[in-house]
Amino acid sequence: MELALLLVSMAAVVLAATAVSERLHVPAPLLLVVVGAAAAYVPGVPTIHLESEVVLLGLLPPLLYAAAIQTSLVDFNANRGAILRLSVLLVVVTALAVAVVAHWLVPSLGWAAAIAIGAVVAPPDAVAATAVARRIGLPRRVVTILEGESLLNDATALVTLRTAIAALSGGVTLAAVGGDFVLAAGGGVAIGVLFFLLVARLRKHVTDPLMDTAISFLTPFAAFVAAEEIHASGVISVVVAGLLLGHKAPIIQTAQSRITERITWRTVAFVLENTVFLLIGLQLDWILEDVQASTLPTSRIVLVCLATLVTVVVVRLVYMQATGFLRRRDPIPASWSFLIGWAGMRGVVTLAAAFVIPEDAPHREVLLLVAFTVVAGTLLVQGLTLPLMTRLLGVPSPDPAEDALARAGLLQQAADAGFARLEELEYDDHHGVVDQVRARVDQRTFAAWEQLATAADAETPSELYARIRGEMIDAERDKVLKVRSRGHVPSEVVSQVLGMLDIEESMLDAGSAARAGVRTGTLAFAGGRTCDDLDTHPAVDTPPHPACARCLADGTRWVSLRQCLTCGNVACCDSSVGRHATAHFHDSLHPVVESAEPDESWRWCYVHNLTG
Repeated sequence: MELALLLVSMAAVVLAATAVSERLHVPAPLLLVVVGAAAAYVPGVPTIHLESEVVLLGLLPPLLYAAAIQTSLVDFNANRGAILRLSVLLVVVTALAVAVVAHWLVPSLGWAAAIAIGAVVAPPDAVAATAVARRIGLPRRVVTILEGESLLNDATALVTLRTAIAALSGGVTLAAVGGDFVLAAGGGVAIGVLFFLLVARLRKHVTDPLMDTAISFLTPFAAFVAAEEIHASGVISVVVAGLLLGHKAPIIQTAQSRITERITWRTVAFVLENTVFLLIGLQLDWILEDVQASTLPTSRIVLVCLATLVTVVVVRLVYMQATGFLRRRDPIPASWSFLIGWAGMRGVVTLAAAFVIPEDAPHREVLLLVAFTVVAGTLLVQGLTLPLMTRLLGVPSPDPAEDALARAGLLQQAADAGFARLEELEYDDHHGVVDQVRARVDQRTFAAWEQLATAADAETPSELYARIRGEMIDAERDKVLKVRSRGHVPSEVVSQVLGMLDIEESMLDAGSAARAGVRTGTLAFAGGRTCDDLDTHPAVDTPPHPACARCLADGTRWVSLRQCLTCGNVACCDSSVGRHATAHFHDSLHPVVESAEPDESWRWCYVHNLTG
């Protein structure tokens, strides 16, 4: 009963602290560490010893898998050079640098124990950096690099730690170290690919979302244990399986299974991530109590803790700036490199790995305090100052309007592909079904383009539809609930109808969330594919007071305006009643139009369905 009460209390604290962090505009991981440290000294709160097996076998696999299946394999591959340099080379460099500093300050520690603590504090956390980075809106490339690094660096650190522990117990050869790294990496990749192939084959025959999600829960634990059984890297196996399964999900899973898995893993990750940081703070009391029995003077203990904290921060910053000169192709801006270096927050793996150090290791109690100091110090110092650094360096966050433009262009291409397939199909449509299909697809696509509208005081057709349909759904749900209360309709039928209404309402909510981004500055398309028509029709200045002449003649209103870049004709968009810009293209075959709205300079090619 005491254990149940403790778990419920921790869950309540996690939820409360997360809610408070939103109001205080402080990342939840940082607040939870502070709350946990304070709670450790509250009378009646039991002392919690975070066992390494609990973290490495119980928490690390699901956290890594949840992050991996949501990480874009395309983006990961595009930044693989930077990711590998950070997750492998930087971990080794940091471990050696910390070992030198620790051995210099405490010679009695020995080189093996010094390297062990270096390996422990070397890897940044898989959660903390990206949680802060996403919250403050760092560039997506920075977030991708931080995510990729945190997915793989634990493997390097754990192999280094394993080697140092072997040296503590009786010596190790250089050949053995090299063999460990090869086995860890190669075996981890092989096991990860094997589990990907196995799960992918199973999913092609599993259509039940519940069974599919159950398989998803088993995958990270099974891949981790299987890899560790052959002394390979369980971390790498879980990451490889997660990356590949996430990439192939649209092919090997049903739509319902993908939705169920996505929501389930987001919930699991939310609970585990935040609980982990609360657990970190709860370790403070007993770690400090054990340090009191150390034979080292207090001043020396404080010095080695602070020196290690400074070392891991400085080495990462210097490494990022030094390796910046090596990137000749698609270099990372210096300000971005600094932020990547500053976002090196440590987390639960560092603390858990410290507990792996044998109890007979020299000054083990001090090493545990060193690990806690690095975790708490990087979380609080770097985590709290990262938003300030981002503002001082002027690093831009992703623009929601640019996302809306890319989304609209992609949906337009998808809709055109769907209509092309519709033309190839054979059917006898005596009921106007095709017209309904076209209207629904058009409504979805037009809604995406309307998200670019700059007139804040005008209600677009998609917003009007969402508002009216939302009110109707509320009325429909009320009626269904009244019918349910009478007990005349089977409860299964009522649940199905309510589920249908919920799905439709969630689609309306998704559209509203996409429209919620506020744009500042000029909206222009940045990067992507191009075509000859876009290359030969550059953007031009639009008229100061544009208008659609045909709308004025017809007495109708337009939503947004487009300007033909061949003849300069200004006409209304497809969300408008007349759809005169598209009509002008069909009449004239002029291929490219430009937005004639204020602060917009994007273009659209009708021929190739590309945004420029």
